Amino acid sequence: MTDYGHHLEFGTFLTPTSRDPEHVVGLAERTEAAGLDLATFQDHPYNPELLDTWTLLGWVASRTERLRVAGNVLNLPLRHPTVLARAAAGLDLLSRGRVELGLGAGGFREAVQGMGGARRTAGESVDALSEAIDLIRAVWDVDSGGEVRSSGPHYPVPGTPRGPRPHHDIGIWLGAYKPRMLGLVGAKADGWLPSLGYLDLADLPEGNRIIDESAEAAGRDPRQVRRLLNLTGTSFSSVSRGFLQGPPEQWVEQLLPLVLEQGVATFVLGGDDPRAIDLFGREVAPALREAVEGERAVKGTPTGPARPVAALAARRPGIDYDGVPAALRDLAVEPGDGGYTGVRHGYMQRGRPGLVLRPTDPEQVAEALAYAREQRVPLNVRSGGHGISGASTNDGGIVIDLGRMNGIRLLDPDTGRVRLGTGARWGDVARTLGDRGWAISSGDHGGVGVGGIATTGGIGYMSRAHGLTIDRLTAVELVTADGRLLRVDQDHDPELFWGTRGAGANLGVVTAVEIEAAPVGNVVLGRFVYDASATASFLRAWGEIADAAPREVTAFLTLGAGRGGQGPVAQAMVVYAGEDTDAAVAALEPFLKAGPVLDQRAQVAPYAALLVPHQGPHEGHGTPVSRSGLIGETTPEIAEIVAAMITSGDSYFTQFRQVGGAVDDMAPEATAYAHRSARFSVAALGARAGRLDRHWSALEPRLQGMYLSFDTRTGPEVLAQAFPEPTLSRLRALKAVHDPDQVFDQNFPIPPA
Repeated sequence: MTDYGHHLEFGTFLTPTSRDPEHVVGLAERTEAAGLDLATFQDHPYNPELLDTWTLLGWVASRTERLRVAGNVLNLPLRHPTVLARAAAGLDLLSRGRVELGLGAGGFREAVQGMGGARRTAGESVDALSEAIDLIRAVWDVDSGGEVRSSGPHYPVPGTPRGPRPHHDIGIWLGAYKPRMLGLVGAKADGWLPSLGYLDLADLPEGNRIIDESAEAAGRDPRQVRRLLNLTGTSFSSVSRGFLQGPPEQWVEQLLPLVLEQGVATFVLGGDDPRAIDLFGREVAPALREAVEGERAVKGTPTGPARPVAALAARRPGIDYDGVPAALRDLAVEPGDGGYTGVRHGYMQRGRPGLVLRPTDPEQVAEALAYAREQRVPLNVRSGGHGISGASTNDGGIVIDLGRMNGIRLLDPDTGRVRLGTGARWGDVARTLGDRGWAISSGDHGGVGVGGIATTGGIGYMSRAHGLTIDRLTAVELVTADGRLLRVDQDHDPELFWGTRGAGANLGVVTAVEIEAAPVGNVVLGRFVYDASATASFLRAWGEIADAAPREVTAFLTLGAGRGGQGPVAQAMVVYAGEDTDAAVAALEPFLKAGPVLDQRAQVAPYAALLVPHQGPHEGHGTPVSRSGLIGETTPEIAEIVAAMITSGDSYFTQFRQVGGAVDDMAPEATAYAHRSARFSVAALGARAGRLDRHWSALEPRLQGMYLSFDTRTGPEVLAQAFPEPTLSRLRALKAVHDPDQVFDQNFPIPPA
């Protein structure tokens, strides 16, 4: 009589027939369209009448957007566990976390042996499965040192590298019926996946008892094991003909006790009937969810993921973990959870947050904010986590990670107006829009999140042709500190709309933006590598050439100290925003005269090819010191200061990003980014603040402000440089209205008026 409190999931159990491959794929697509969560497929590699299940899983994942896929269950004797682990991790990465792993010990032994599989007794098959689970988890465990090794009798592994890390914690579900297999479920698995027909409903209590006792003996909470059930031999009809043979309301009535009394939380519909899939997804699933939620509310049933003792011991002080809102419990990652390593760090800074919340919609963001305000720890908000400043992570606090709010939707194909979730990455945006002939200038790296750039500025490879990213925003959706969900634009709270374009992180959690893309086909990219030994004179010459270039050109220059006795080296990325190759060549050729050229090449490429995506979770590359400023031109004085900074080694690289052009077309008061007359953004990175600042202090009197995202300082002097008056006073007034308690105080905080 146990309800383990798991959220309900629903799926299908489809026949992977090879006679009509498109039919089974269509059923999987119909599964997703019906609102179901999961499509599963039986696995019999020795049967030529069936498609190879693993190939099918990859194909279905590519044809769907939300649907999770799994074998039900995979035939382990014909799939070596280390290879299977890598295949599962790879597909999980490609599908962005939509793979689960259903495993069986391997029935049909003669057929398995006929394909060259090992000959094992029933007992040996259980031992082999236990050994395989350990190997699979070891391959996924990239945080442990050394190679994966095993001297087990069934799967000896002399040594293989770990990885890759899956996109999410892949669940291992076992098809089990007898006591030893049930004990293995409790000791090592994430789910129990039996089928009606092989299992009598009267056997569920005994199966749960064995699993629970085995889990407790292994030091686990029984709630760590999800209970699933394949519903075979069922049908929908207008009148009742027996168990799960009747109208949808009868199904709900008969499934409800299985949830509340036997703990089943995932129901998988067997069969290939499209009408049954529709009824199961559109009528049974929502009604059963509603009924279960009502019963749990009355009984006070605890819900959300269960954590082992070791995970509970890793909790940090100052956070009420038991008070996490119900809607966020399955979206919360704690320090002791398996997925913690993948969400703790930023691109540059390493972090140790006490809790990471990963909401999927604005309402959940509001709940996360309300919860976080009650805690006694720092609160940070993350879109992509790529920022240099480290504002997307912390030590011991709460992080609201918007990575799952990553939708990309074209609203108006005539104007290029799109709606972007702020958790989307710019590389994905560029690829999606590029297929339709549109683009948005947005930084220089595909792994950067939409939210960071769209609330700060956005100096990208096409800024001089198409402006800053914020210049093309038409609306902003945000959740304020007090939980209000707002959509602002020029006609609805224009002052707040003004402030979000340049200082959005101070005014709320921006969850989505509407933005007008520009019509862009291919661009022309020129890459130049220079001997910059004569650093000051080279920098002056390069700056003059860039400043004289037509506005279709945006140039980035990175200067670094040479290696092995070599003098400073510079690399330029020069983008011509257009497909006129003759005009592009004429615009790029002057850059050959900036200094001695060590290498140069040019190519016509899609804009998306310029934004290299970040693969995998952030790992934190260190804690750099960075300084940022804006200049009008590369004067001799500025060039000499930068040259000294580079040649001394106090800055390991300094970057110039060209602005002007369309950026200067906007009036300074049009957005909260007011520095419209600048011609270059300058950012210097180093290891020690004192050494870097002895050069930067000489540069500061010559600056025309700063670009906030490239500086690791957060003091009031930084705000004055980033937001000149009257901009800062306007922002302080907005802060007093929308965040008077300074909930958002970790990302260059502006004091309220």
